[in-house]
Amino acid sequence: MSAVPKKAADVAAETTAGPGTGQRRRLHPAWIVAAVAFLALVGAAGFRAAPGVLMVPLQQEFGWSTTVLSAAVSINLVLFGLTAPFAAALMERFGVRAVTATALVLIGMGSALTVLVNQSWQILLTWGLLIGLGTGSMALVFAATIANTWFTKSRGLVIGILTAGSAAGQLVFLPFIALLAQDPGWRQASLLIAAGALAVVPLVLKFLKNSPADVGVLPYGADPAALEAEEPKAAGGPNDCGPRANAAVRALQVLRRASKIRTFWALAAGFAICGATTNGLIGTHFIPSAHDHGMPETAAAGLLAVVGIFDIIGTIASGWLTDRFNPRVLLAVYYQFRGIGLLVLPLLLNAEVQPSMIVFVVIYGLDWVATVPPTAAICRETFGADGSVVFGWVFAAHQLGAAAAAIAAGALRDATGHYTYAWLGAAAMCTIAAVISATIRKQRAEAATAGDAEPAAA
Repeated sequence: MSAVPKKAADVAAETTAGPGTGQRRRLHPAWIVAAVAFLALVGAAGFRAAPGVLMVPLQQEFGWSTTVLSAAVSINLVLFGLTAPFAAALMERFGVRAVTATALVLIGMGSALTVLVNQSWQILLTWGLLIGLGTGSMALVFAATIANTWFTKSRGLVIGILTAGSAAGQLVFLPFIALLAQDPGWRQASLLIAAGALAVVPLVLKFLKNSPADVGVLPYGADPAALEAEEPKAAGGPNDCGPRANAAVRALQVLRRASKIRTFWALAAGFAICGATTNGLIGTHFIPSAHDHGMPETAAAGLLAVVGIFDIIGTIASGWLTDRFNPRVLLAVYYQFRGIGLLVLPLLLNAEVQPSMIVFVVIYGLDWVATVPPTAAICRETFGADGSVVFGWVFAAHQLGAAAAAIAAGALRDATGHYTYAWLGAAAMCTIAAVISATIRKQRAEAATAGDAEPAAA
């Protein structure tokens, strides 16, 4: 039999005082969970740094075209995105800890098995299928789920910090991957990625709790009186996620509800362009493009590491700003600044690192995933309890945009011998995203979910 759920007031009492001590807790468990989640995101982010660095060595060894390797990255990005909303529902069904540990194992397996490839279809299996499923079960949806489950106060800041975990992973792994890819070789670099993902699994299993109720506390910053008032309607409503809920059905039902709301499509369109201009283009093709201009791969990898450093700063700052300012305005500003950067990038690429290129990577780093906290905030504001799963679907659009851009840029490079048209096209798309974001209307969660509460088929 399942345990009887505790009332919010009872949990609040347990949160305030330790057993038999009468003393207030010094550190809320939510921050411990957030710290472990950050480390998990760092471990999972190793592969995000890999394709751009490993593309040239794989071409040199096997003679594969840029289009073939871009296709492997595109499969990864598609699965990365399409897995996300189902992963959010799976986390509600089976718990964050189980899904996260499984995802890290898949990433480790995919990276380790890459050392055995000798046919192009095998790289599609490892880079594409295994790592795509693993990374799709974590990343930005994982960050939103942790923030929405464990935090009532400072959600935007927490999403910013956790999203920065992916940038930190890029920062940690990228220089080492670049060095290993040169000597002793790309296989050792792949093993480093596998080790980074698997090393975090024990921490996840021990410290990553599924919900505040598991440790007898309220979410950080929660108002016990407000939670007490919400408890009677928590069971049996349209957003009920009890243990019998089917994760796939839950994800699809949320998509059905969200697809009737204009805000969902506006966020999805903007985030598709966000993915195209980050993971799809810069993340995948910046190093090969710099190599085309005579820049050593280690120097180009170092520039992407600088992007990672300033991504951490920019994303955390964006979370802080999201808690205080209109997220729609923030999105419009972020997208427009990104477009300006992409517009001038073809003029900055050179065999040597110029000061103007340093300025570009700093600005682009600050803007890299600064879009995540305001996007997640709008999802929560508009769709309420469905917010994390809706964000999963919005993130799916992000990765579909990234996948399309990755393969399109690779095909343009093979056809024209350069990436200029890819950069200029991406700059134009950023202006479109800025306009779309600025016109998103504010809508309450009750209005977004009303009218679709009919019972699901048995």
